[in-house]
Amino acid sequence: MINRGNYRSWIFEDDSSKAAFEKCLFEACEEYGWILHAYCVMGNHFHLALETPEGNLSAGMRWLQGTFGMRYNRFRKENGHLFQGRFKSILVEDAERLAWLCHYIHLNPVRAGIVGGGTLGRYRHSSYRWLAEGKRDRPSCLEFDVTLDACGGLRDGSVGRRKYREYLTWLVEDEPRQKTMLFDRMSRGWAHGSKEFKSALLEDGKREAARRVLEGDADAEAKEIVWESRLSACLRALGKSFEDAESDAKSSSWKVAVCAFMRRELGCRIAWISERLNMGAGAGVSRNLKRLREGESPGASKALSVLKSKVKY
Repeated sequence: MINRGNYRSWIFEDDSSKAAFEKCLFEACEEYGWILHAYCVMGNHFHLALETPEGNLSAGMRWLQGTFGMRYNRFRKENGHLFQGRFKSILVEDAERLAWLCHYIHLNPVRAGIVGGGTLGRYRHSSYRWLAEGKRDRPSCLEFDVTLDACGGLRDGSVGRRKYREYLTWLVEDEPRQKTMLFDRMSRGWAHGSKEFKSALLEDGKREAARRVLEGDADAEAKEIVWESRLSACLRALGKSFEDAESDAKSSSWKVAVCAFMRRELGCRIAWISERLNMGAGAGVSRNLKRLREGESPGASKALSVLKSKVKY
């Protein structure tokens, strides 16, 4: 999870504001049963690597950001939104990628030039501080086993913590390895993993995830996974196949209906649907859609009614 101050303002401008956010974060983890694998609070943003066993991320983030914002404004006698928006969440596929994310978060102060790789423990407002200082007084929500295990089976003891510090110090200098771990893309996209993993996240039974992709700032890949799934559902509803799309006329009524449905319900681009259904140039597709809207294409209207009744968003 990532979020920034409204208009990228410095909301965590001093140690006390960072510590106040950490306190809120630990309270949220306790209240919502979250497992916190890593976090870092910087001047104008925060990073979190969370596991949510109860599937309550949105509710918990509303509480966390709302409660901290209320406390922040009350203390400073200010008003208004503190954060720039909802928050950005990126799903990760497996333990290895989760560990990469944790390394990335722990090295945030190094990338910002605040501390060096060998002095990372001096930055106080990060989960690395709690790891480096041992288990005494550590918040119960913090869990480092996945991060350490990915570095050659390290354990949460004095030797494992020392070797992890050495590992991060090495990683700071190894840019090819950072690239392999996708550091340059870690804060972008909507999910990190295989295409199969991403497709599974957007199955029919997971409409909330699909809606967040289509209405949010996900990249083209995510949207096209949703479109592909819904297009297949449209074809099944009409008893059609991609082979039919190749052989039937470009202006076939059923194609026009599918295009209209995909455009209206999912915001699908004409160019994308036209290519998948072999509908020809975009200008021709637009003319056929206009005929449908004006009631001049009864066959397409009938097929569209079928889609509306059988294909769910």
